[in-house]
Order: sequence, then C-alpha cells, then structure tokens
Amino acid sequence: MDTLDARINDHFAGLVVRKDLVKAVKGNAIVPTYVLEYLLGQYCATDDEASILTGLETVRDILRKHYVHRSEAGLIQSKIREKGHYKVIDRISVSLNERTDSYEAAFDNLGIRKVAVDSGTVGAHPKLLVTGVWCIADVQYEFSEEARRAPWILDTIKPIQIARVDYDGYRTGRDNFSTDDWIGLLMQSIGFNPAAFGRRARLLQLMRLIPFVERNYNSIELGPKGTGKSHIYSEFSPHGQLISGGEVTIPKLFVNNANGRIGLVGYWDVVAFDEFAGRGKTAHKALVDIMKNYMANKTFSRGVTPMGAEASFAFVGNTDHTVPFMLKNSDLFEALPPQFHDSAFIDRLHTCLPGWETDVIRSEMFTKCYGFIVDYLAEILRHLRQEDFSHRLDRYFRISADISTRDRDAIYKTMSGLLKLIFPNGGETTAEAEDLLRLAMESRKRIKDQLMRIDSTYPKVDFHYLGADNTRHQVTTVEEEEYPQFYHLRPVPAGGEGAEKPKGDISPRPAAAQPGNARARATPEEGHRVFKEDRRGISYDRLFGAYIAGASRIIVTDPYIRMFYQIRNMMEFVEMVIRQTAPEDQVSVHLVTGRDDGNGARQRELLDSIADACAGSGVVFTWAFDETGTTHGRDIVTDTGWKIILDRGLDIFQAPIKKDGFSLGDRLQEHRIIKGFYITCIRTDGG
Repeated sequence: MDTLDARINDHFAGLVVRKDLVKAVKGNAIVPTYVLEYLLGQYCATDDEASILTGLETVRDILRKHYVHRSEAGLIQSKIREKGHYKVIDRISVSLNERTDSYEAAFDNLGIRKVAVDSGTVGAHPKLLVTGVWCIADVQYEFSEEARRAPWILDTIKPIQIARVDYDGYRTGRDNFSTDDWIGLLMQSIGFNPAAFGRRARLLQLMRLIPFVERNYNSIELGPKGTGKSHIYSEFSPHGQLISGGEVTIPKLFVNNANGRIGLVGYWDVVAFDEFAGRGKTAHKALVDIMKNYMANKTFSRGVTPMGAEASFAFVGNTDHTVPFMLKNSDLFEALPPQFHDSAFIDRLHTCLPGWETDVIRSEMFTKCYGFIVDYLAEILRHLRQEDFSHRLDRYFRISADISTRDRDAIYKTMSGLLKLIFPNGGETTAEAEDLLRLAMESRKRIKDQLMRIDSTYPKVDFHYLGADNTRHQVTTVEEEEYPQFYHLRPVPAGGEGAEKPKGDISPRPAAAQPGNARARATPEEGHRVFKEDRRGISYDRLFGAYIAGASRIIVTDPYIRMFYQIRNMMEFVEMVIRQTAPEDQVSVHLVTGRDDGNGARQRELLDSIADACAGSGVVFTWAFDETGTTHGRDIVTDTGWKIILDRGLDIFQAPIKKDGFSLGDRLQEHRIIKGFYITCIRTDGG
C-alpha cells in the first residue's frame, strides 16, 4: 500500500474502499456504483487483504442471491411464491392508485407491478413517488381469490444509502492531508487515478461535483463523446437523478397540475440532463420558460401559488465540431437545441465546463487505490449544501466592480463549491485561493464571451480581480489564449458592418513559409509567454520554429535529458529542425545535458541513436555531458542571435498513459496535453 492509501485508511477507517473492487463484484449486474459500494462498505471497508477477500465473497453472494437480473425475474418470482417472502435488490417506484385509494409499487427488474405498499412506507420515503430508488426490499406473496388484488406485498424496504455521517470527523480528517493529497483522495473517490490527470484536469473533474454541494447551481458541460460527462450524475450519488434531455416534461420536472404533486426538483439535490445537446431536438416553450424562471429565482409556478426548490441543474451533451471550428463559425453553445440556444437561458448558467479539454476515458485512467465510499461522500456533500463559503475569497481578493451582479453571483457560487470540496475546514493559502478564483471566473467568462456572440446587445465585460496590494489580475479562458484569431469575433451588427476583428492575439504573426515546412512561419518577437496546464495545440514548431529558422548552429542546454521520454522530446526537437531545413543547407544541433548516474549506459545509447538517425538529413546532432555539474538553466541559443529561456526545458508535455493501440497525442504534438510552463525569448545580438 502506498503512503497516501495508508493515510487514507488511518484517518477514515471503515469509510473507504478500494475502487477496483467495484469491477470485481459487478459482473453483469446493471447497478449503479453507489449501490455496489454501499455493499462493499458493509463488508470490505478495510485494508486487511484477508478480510477484503472474505468480504468480496459475501458481497458476491448477496448479489448472486438477491440482485434481480431481468432474465431471471421469473425464477425470483417463483422463489417468493414458494417461500412466502424473499429479499431482493431492485429499483422500486411507487404510484397512487386513485381507483382503489392505495399505493402500489413497481419493481423494474423483477417485473412485478401493483405491489401493495402501506402509507407509512410512502411517508418515510417520499422519493419513491417521484422516480425509481434502489432499495433492499422484502417482498411477500399472498394469493387472493379477489381478481383485482395482486398477490404481491411490500413488507420492508431500505433505500441503499448511509443513515448518518460524522461531518465533524470528516473535517478533522481533512486536516491530515495536503491540498494535492486531498484532491487525489477525491479523484480516487470518484474512481479516477489522479496521476493520469494534470492539476487543472483534476480540478475540472471535481467541478462536476459542485451541483451536489451548492443549492440551485446551474452548470453545463459540452464536449466530445466518451469523456465521462454523465458518469458522476448516474453513478455517484443517491441524491442525483440523471434523465434524458428529451424525456423531461413540466409535470415530471416541476409540478403536476392534475394532482398537485411536485416533480423532480422537489426531491433531488441534482437533476442532470443527459444528451442535452442536438440541434434537431425540440423543447416545449412553456418548459423552457419555467426552467429559466427557476434557474434565476429558485421558484416555479403552474398555478397561483409559486413554489420553491433547491435542486441544482447539470446539463451535459456532445459537441459536433472542434473548438476552433465553433469559434470561427458560430459559438461554443452551437450544439444546444434551438429553444435552449437562447441568451436568457445561457445567462442563467453559473459555469460552463470545457468538456473538450477532457480526454476520452480509458481503462488506464481508473484507480485501483482507496477512496471514500461514494455514498458516504454523497452524504457529506449533501450536508455541505447548508453552508456558504463564497465570501471567504473576500479575505484575499476583490472582484472587478465592472462585473454584473449575475456574473458575480455565479463566480461566488462556483468559488463556494470549490472551497467546500477542497477546503471544507478552511486553511487555504492565498495562492490556493487564487487558483480556484481564476478557475471560477474563467468558467463564467466562457459563458459571457459566448453570449456576446449570440446576442450583440450584451456588452463586453472586463473579467479581472484585485489583490491585497491592488494589483490587477486579468482572467482569460484557455480557448481565448489558444485561438485568439477566432475567439473575439462578434456577430455582424444589424447595420450591415463587418464582424469585429479579433483582438489580443499573442501568437506570432504569420509570415512566409520556410523550406520543408508546410505551415506558415511566424515572425520571431521578444517577449515572455505563459501557457496554462492541460491545453492542447502547442508544438515545438509553434514555440521555436520562428526563432531557429535560418540558424546553422543551435545549442540546447537542458540538464534533464535522461529518461526515455525526455530523450524522445529531444528527438522530436531534432525532427522539427529537419522538417524546416532545406536540402541544400546543413544545421548543427548540440545538446548539453546532465549525466544519468542511475542508467548512464542507456542514456548514452539513446543519445547516440539520435545522432545516427540524423545521418544524411542535413542536420548533425552532437551531445555532451556537463561535467562541471553546475548547469541548472534550460535554454536554446542560436547563431542568429536568439536565446529562448525554458521554464521546463523540452519537457512541456504530460506523460502519455495509453499503453496499447494508437492515439493522435503520440503522433502529433498539437494533440498532446501540456504541462504549465513559460518561455522567454530575448535577442542576444542587439538586433
């Protein structure tokens, strides 16, 4: 067991479970993760391997005997008849039969309906009236000659969820973990391996949990298929309900005028709309209007009396195009149905998660380590909904006075949610608070910037904040930095004038193409450039191509070209030089690096292989160790008068985690996810 897992078990004994055990017991049971982890938490919440193995057999036995597979429904019905009663694990819903003035339950997998339920059971578990709830239930069989009476009776029922949790113990336990370790624990709790994600990617994953800790929080995430957008809402919590975007109706979501029964928003903490995007989909105007009113005012009405509720909304859907395509031709919300591609609806969203930044989920991304039993964590998050941490950021920063009340409220709610997740007991540093504030402001700015495209009446908003010393800090989105040539395009005004030209382009200006390179070469400029973690679209050619163009000698100094992936980075840099070198020219690339004391022979072999590979290419590669051991800087120097100071050297890309098959990130640097880094370009010849 690694150090983090050991501390997790020390401070949260009995409340955590090894996440790979879920797959071990699931088999072909189509059952939510929180149901399985509820059972694992009863029998496998330990770090003792022998106890885990025994507990696994117990859980498997429970599932084998009591979980109802639809294909075996007839067999279970027979068992209930023969024994008189039998315990089952199934999804159960209840409805009122007005003709008989009685409540009747329906079992999804068991396939029985009109199961008699007493009023006390319904009163204790009102969610059964709204939608299906996973339960452990004891079903009786009593045959009757009366034709209208079904033989099934619901005797006892226990919804699968933890009865109570020690919130103070949770907060105390948090103090035993660093911020990074706590984020890692939360990532493992939702099933992911934190090592497979960069810091920004981890925070984006955790932002999916904010609707569970914030009342009336409205989020949207659009992105490619297969990135796990709906996983949290379908598998994570018994207090969330995932529904198809096309299946929602006013009575189901808000209130049924026929019987006055409140809908999903009255019973669930989070209502998530899956497959929400799709230009061909339609929605009833009355539904859209009620949703907009509820998202803005936390109330709804289909009669005289307005009603209030606390449910948060989460919208997830797939995009049809890449980010640059959307920015060039439409907007980032182009995939929404026409009735929801509406500025008033979009403006009521508190945050927009950039789903296009998330990798397609692969097996390597799942954890085999310990995390909270999801049902336990779900109860903690539900408790946190009662608290408000939003104004804790006022201790450190002031948000621009130019930002509207709606924008400010959205930022504060997102900030509150992040603080509840990561710092439930306080203790954040100014730098840590700033990281979260920038993410909260960026998530709202993404919405506001797109609103200016959709509706030209929306004014520009300057998203910035002030530090304690009144230093101004500008906030930008990753898309804004990555595609400045498209991001600031505005719709054509009614007067017929052309679209606004893009502003804020920090990319080098295009110039004539260089030999051997199909992409237009940029004009090199002095300056300092910072690149945020987890963005794509960066390559050595884009970073360095303009500065090494025309050089006949290039010296790369990086003391950490030692491991295989670091030497591969060096090879890719040399490949970039080869691509832009004309056949009649020759370029010398010399590397100065540090010696790998642990595996020097392998290091020398790989570096020599680069030199051998360059034979006949017009590029000569040489290398040498820095025998003084005093070189710590990382830079690239050319004989044309440029020096590029490198924050991380050539090690700017996150390590690939795909072990088999192919991925574009392995072949094309532009599709690889970067680490956070900066470069500084200066002239050394006074030119």
